[in-house]
Amino acid sequence: MAAVIETTELKKNYGNHEAVRGLNLSVQAGSVCAFLGQNGAGKSSTIKMLLGMIHPTSGQGSIFGHRIDKERESLLIRQKVAFVAEDKRLYDYMSVSQIIRFTKSFFPRWNHTLETYLLERFELPPERKIRQLSKGMRTKLALLLGFARGCELLILDEPTEGLDPVAIEDVLQIVVSLAAQGTTVFFSSHQIAEVEQVADHVLMIDRGQLVLNASMYDVQEEYRQIQAVFTDPVEERDLRLPGVERVKIEGRIASFVASRNVDAIVEHVRMLHAGSVDVLPISLKEIFLDKVKAR
Repeated sequence: MAAVIETTELKKNYGNHEAVRGLNLSVQAGSVCAFLGQNGAGKSSTIKMLLGMIHPTSGQGSIFGHRIDKERESLLIRQKVAFVAEDKRLYDYMSVSQIIRFTKSFFPRWNHTLETYLLERFELPPERKIRQLSKGMRTKLALLLGFARGCELLILDEPTEGLDPVAIEDVLQIVVSLAAQGTTVFFSSHQIAEVEQVADHVLMIDRGQLVLNASMYDVQEEYRQIQAVFTDPVEERDLRLPGVERVKIEGRIASFVASRNVDAIVEHVRMLHAGSVDVLPISLKEIFLDKVKAR
């Protein structure tokens, strides 16, 4: 499938601070791609560069083939993209119905059916002023304004922040439904359980660099935690094999995180006279913590 988002050696510096360091991303059309990282990892800076809100220090990026560093092309990008920011900024003096009417006037592909459904599902009071809404209601309204635009790419930054569990489940189901209809979804989240529920691809960033680029299928089917107990001491260099992401040795016990090649790794470990070898599944949360702590 064609790539909707692509970056090549994308960098962003703020003075002497490197927020994004040579980022190479590719997000395929029709995918639900999660963008994970700690606070300060470079996620927001990356999203702002993609949307033309800030300019890259160096490198290149494109959305639907349009260059993100060209002002005219950036305008074309925004015609095809719906962005829901983490802070969910809205015009407080407007009512719910007023901001919906105002927003949809800019989008000829506005989904009126989805608008009606979400107003009812999210229990949004049409005549209430936005300044009177709770944090959760503001989030729901911001998501309605993004979901109903009929855009080809949906970029969401912490989309479920402030929502209760029922509303979160509603939002995740809508994301999956939109993706099934051909919308590409690129979302940043700290809620790894939500990512595991809806994403089909994961990009993980740490200190401005990409540390994981994998499908959820590979994460679930290929990544494993391996623990081996040896009768004789082993060196870390003896355990550096294709597919081994990290090795930790404590005495005669070695722990591995493997992203592939598990059978060959286990066979090699047994040849080194391991007394026991355990192979266990590893969650996305454990992979995330391992990637972050390992650097």
